[in-house]
Amino acid sequence: MVNSRTRDAQSLETKRAEVEFHNFASLGEPELAAAAYAEENRRRGAILAEHAAWIGSFTPFLELGANAGHSSYMLVNQFGASGFALDISADALRHGIALMEWWSLDRAPVRLGGDAARLPFRDGSLRLVLAYQMLSQFLGVERVFAEAARVLAPGGVFLFAEEPLRRLLTLRLFRSPYEHDMRPWQRRLYRLGLLGYLAQDVIGSRQEEIFGIEQNHGLDSGDWRRLAGRFFAESRFLVYVPERGPGERWVKRLAGWAERDRNREGAGWLGAELLGGSITGICRKAGSPVEPSFSDDRFESVLQCPDCAGLLLRSPANDLYCASCAYAAPDQDGVYNLLPSGERAELYPGDRDDHIDFSLPGHQARLGSGWYELDGVCGNRYRWMGAEATALLRPLDARPWRLRLRGFAAEASFQQHSRVQVQFFANDQPAGSITLRRPGTFLFEATLPPAPEYRLVIRVDPTIRIPNDDRPYGVNISLIRLAPAGP
Repeated sequence: MVNSRTRDAQSLETKRAEVEFHNFASLGEPELAAAAYAEENRRRGAILAEHAAWIGSFTPFLELGANAGHSSYMLVNQFGASGFALDISADALRHGIALMEWWSLDRAPVRLGGDAARLPFRDGSLRLVLAYQMLSQFLGVERVFAEAARVLAPGGVFLFAEEPLRRLLTLRLFRSPYEHDMRPWQRRLYRLGLLGYLAQDVIGSRQEEIFGIEQNHGLDSGDWRRLAGRFFAESRFLVYVPERGPGERWVKRLAGWAERDRNREGAGWLGAELLGGSITGICRKAGSPVEPSFSDDRFESVLQCPDCAGLLLRSPANDLYCASCAYAAPDQDGVYNLLPSGERAELYPGDRDDHIDFSLPGHQARLGSGWYELDGVCGNRYRWMGAEATALLRPLDARPWRLRLRGFAAEASFQQHSRVQVQFFANDQPAGSITLRRPGTFLFEATLPPAPEYRLVIRVDPTIRIPNDDRPYGVNISLIRLAPAGP
């Protein structure tokens, strides 16, 4: 049965932000993303191969927070396993089609939109559950552990990896962006191994937080081990401790020498406590190993309805439906959205008057002047605008709403200018502005007064010119929507 304790592991606002961010970021820059995914698969595959004997069978597996599903594709193609890639962003999972083409893959996992804290799987139905770099996005992370333990068969394994460790040696003065977005002085300190002594939490976490994704970076190595011990009978752990430049290298070495004096040579725990880093846990559920019956042709046999926990069946058209209630999940480009009905309606509003998603056909009906042709790949679609562009949104009701707009400033803008200002107006009234000082993704939010409709104007200054094109270019936009302003 569905565990009622798992319903508040994340706020609805964080889930909404994850859906929007992962769709945009999972294949935002295709060449860079594919290279990063390949490197992650190399690293993750090496750990799986090294511990394969202890893990046992990989089938059926479930990867939580799979993003585009690249590590699940590795499992089915490199390791010959069968299973599922699950992410709250069903749109991000659709990008797996591009990965199959680029990497010439023969097989794909079953792809599911879903909530890791309320899994649409039957009790004891899986052999392996994996979670890569996603547990830190849950303030109630223990609820994901509880769900993983519930769906695993006796002797099954939960592997969580690359999760951040709370760092003791830091003043926590500010949040730092990733290296490519750092200011010159930050980048220099980073390469010397000194920035971590000043920065708050994980370097780069600001990118997710800008989109409204809450981060949980409060767990140290002892917290992770105690959490694993609460839900699983035995565990193995690996820690990675950074050594960026001499500032971290020598502290790591001193910690290693201190551990040897305590007969803990090679453990790395003291360095992890001091400098942070990341942890991998391979956790086995109690009981004699059981091999759940599973067939790719009948993958629905291990699923359950996210609304009532009833059996899910598959129609001749390949859609999923519940045998006990009215729940249904159509096959949408090879992805099934198995979020509970209420959350699915809220997080995936579709083509509505209060929502302009440039990945959806029909969005152009709510666009006015100033927009250029549609660009992008897969679910990551966007339009460039000139110096001014307009749009029209109509809210669902008369309460206050929050305007939420997602965009991207190109590197070319900052080759010609030191900053770019973007101003926003709603019904001829200023809604706010944002000053961009470096290329990359940006998010704008502003609470709007109640109105039957919002005539939006976006202005960019300065613009740039592109060779062989007479049009001015400002920024590109991929999402404009209204979200509830709060209680």
